[in-house]
Amino acid sequence: MATPPAAHPDPGSSGLTADIAVVGCGPVGLVLSLLLAHRGWRVVVLEKYQNQYPFPRVVAFDGETARTFAAAGIGGELMELGEPLGQYVFQNGDGRELFSFEAPYEPGRDGWPIATVMHQPTFERALRARVAALPGITTLFGHEVRRIIDHGDHVEIHAPGPAGPGDRRITASYVVGCDGANSFVREAMGAELTDLGFAHDWLLVDVVFHEPRSFRPNDVQICDPNRPTTIVASGRGHRRWEFMRMPGESIEELSAPDRMWELLAPYDVSPRNADLTRNIVYTFRAALADRWRTGRLLLAGDAAHLMPPFAGQGMCSGVRDAANLAWKLDLVLRGTARETLLDLYQTERSRQVRHTIDMSVEVGRLVSELDHAAAARRDAYLIGLHSRPDAPKLSPSWFALEDGVVRRDASGAVAPRAGELSPQGVVARGALRDRFDEVAGRGFQLITTVDPYETLSEGDLGFLKSIGTRFARVLPAGVPPGQARDHEVVDVQRVYLPYLARTRRTGVLVRPDHYVFGFAGDRADLPALVGDLRAQLHLA
Repeated sequence: MATPPAAHPDPGSSGLTADIAVVGCGPVGLVLSLLLAHRGWRVVVLEKYQNQYPFPRVVAFDGETARTFAAAGIGGELMELGEPLGQYVFQNGDGRELFSFEAPYEPGRDGWPIATVMHQPTFERALRARVAALPGITTLFGHEVRRIIDHGDHVEIHAPGPAGPGDRRITASYVVGCDGANSFVREAMGAELTDLGFAHDWLLVDVVFHEPRSFRPNDVQICDPNRPTTIVASGRGHRRWEFMRMPGESIEELSAPDRMWELLAPYDVSPRNADLTRNIVYTFRAALADRWRTGRLLLAGDAAHLMPPFAGQGMCSGVRDAANLAWKLDLVLRGTARETLLDLYQTERSRQVRHTIDMSVEVGRLVSELDHAAAARRDAYLIGLHSRPDAPKLSPSWFALEDGVVRRDASGAVAPRAGELSPQGVVARGALRDRFDEVAGRGFQLITTVDPYETLSEGDLGFLKSIGTRFARVLPAGVPPGQARDHEVVDVQRVYLPYLARTRRTGVLVRPDHYVFGFAGDRADLPALVGDLRAQLHLA
């Protein structure tokens, strides 16, 4: 793709024009900006703070999120920026294990480790460096958005800068609010944040040890009714303790320095061997915005939804928003799809997010139980359940799409296995041997056991190419990669041919956010699959 132009001055004014204005420069805003810039769009990012927030908030991300980070352009740095989550243990107040799971560093379904721990400020610096390297993105730090006007065919933003009260006017086709829980964009839309009935105050204490120190298990949820506590790694050399505020305890009492060291003492953490880099009392909440789009204004990340951190899905959910929204905005901006395609953004994501919030709240209630009798019953049930030979195996969860741009069956219901996440394995072509996205390319992906050029009509092929589809006929492992043509890959890791064989399908059409649009049952069904996608994209 040609290098995208940067946002440029609006002639005759003190403003800028861009295709997309992103309000908020956290991980979600950065990823969305990068995904759009890689597609050739001019992006302006507005951030009210002059400097990057120096303290960690998020501590981990999952494999699906890692795949999107790679699409944003930092895949080569991920393993240097993060470390394995390792063993994650839930235990009661007596130290007895209730249940646990292991998150190995080996690639999972997404082609990346299923869970990676990070130090957020270091990670954000890498994203910002990538943003600075792309000419298609203009960043305006110290510019607080004070006014947004939707003119119907474009949006006008007023954001005073750090030099004084003078206004800075930005015009864009669309505005995406990635500006957090207190979102100005959400307020400008008139959207309401619905509280979902879960809120607790927790003290977050970030620690850096004077000397390297290892922990086993690496991460612990202590389900103690006397003081629910979380201990997690937060990137190389950093750890976090989280202590729930107890009834009758004031925020001032909990956050006093002497009290913090007292709470850390049982874990051999003291001023002699560690420094406190940050402490803050934070309210864990569950909430969901009623509208994610009004005209040319949209929401993503914490501006659209809030969840407690117990399942580690807050930032991951925001990155899913960015991945979902980026390809829809791309098709609309190109004039390929009508604006109504953007309405399916909330249709698809809000259901997934609600499931994720419910899961996070369920884990939070389990951890935060303060009634001793109820906690004892919980402990007995979980210990009994997970001591059985057929005990359920716990692992990070994801939720399939239940509506939106997915293939339907004859009754109109979502077709079997449509909406699930697609796997990613290592493939080869010529001298290339890497993850599928790196070899076949990103965008819509048509993965088949038959040659699409022999199966699809010129019209179908032209349509797929017009929306940026990558073709990948899969060849068996053992075929020399040098024999693979431009639209073929060798399944060296044996991921794709077994995947299609298990589903008894000839092909799968994958969306740019890595969710399956649908499967083709056989060669004859492949054109019908393409036709179904064409019918659902709200083509202009």
